[in-house]
Amino acid sequence: MFTRRESLKEYITYYPVVSLILLIHILLFLLTTLPIFPAKAIMGYLIGVNLYITQGEWWRLITPIFIHSGFSHLLFNSFSIFLFGPGLEKIVGKFRFLFIYLFTGIAANIITLFIEPLTYVHLGSSGAIFGLFGYYISIVVFKKDMMSKSNAQVITTIAALSLIMTFLQPNINIVGHIFGFLAGLLIGSFTESKGKNIISSYKGELMELKRQIQSTRRPETKTIVILFIIVILALVGLFSQY
Repeated sequence: MFTRRESLKEYITYYPVVSLILLIHILLFLLTTLPIFPAKAIMGYLIGVNLYITQGEWWRLITPIFIHSGFSHLLFNSFSIFLFGPGLEKIVGKFRFLFIYLFTGIAANIITLFIEPLTYVHLGSSGAIFGLFGYYISIVVFKKDMMSKSNAQVITTIAALSLIMTFLQPNINIVGHIFGFLAGLLIGSFTESKGKNIISSYKGELMELKRQIQSTRRPETKTIVILFIIVILALVGLFSQY
């Protein structure tokens, strides 16, 4: 469930919403870092600033979900979505997954607006990522038949460690993390999941992958899409330094 063995084409086909989110991350990172664009102006227009939100710039509740402060920030958040997004998109379906991602991210930013001072500035997809964690935990607690025990243990451990690290790392929107997680947990506890047991939902795809591998007699592709994204992001990170 959390191990990616798809080729790039298969990954995009199976998980179109996750793929779209990752693409938006990369494009906005280019727009806000490369000197060929008015990067600072674009970043200033998209970043979350509580004062500007209260003055009517409501889009700042949404756009911060897709922009990042630097290459390492982008890489960490995108890699988290790359690993943990597909399983949930498969369970709930692409439209509900998109709703969960946007709703929890926006909810995290709204609560940040009410709790943090007007001068507070924030950006990053962490609130939405924690929303995914919250939804996963709701599955673990309320819908045990939707996930295998081993996968439940994995996601529970990762969610717990991520929440702990929220309080240990500097420059973290703690409010966004906590309330993004709670929003995901709340949605998950009150909605029905679309998919069948996650093992069953992947069975057909795994059999197809096995057939393709045996017919072509080529080594199993484990991390093509990971390498593709890392290479692109590395080149972007290096180019943005000049």
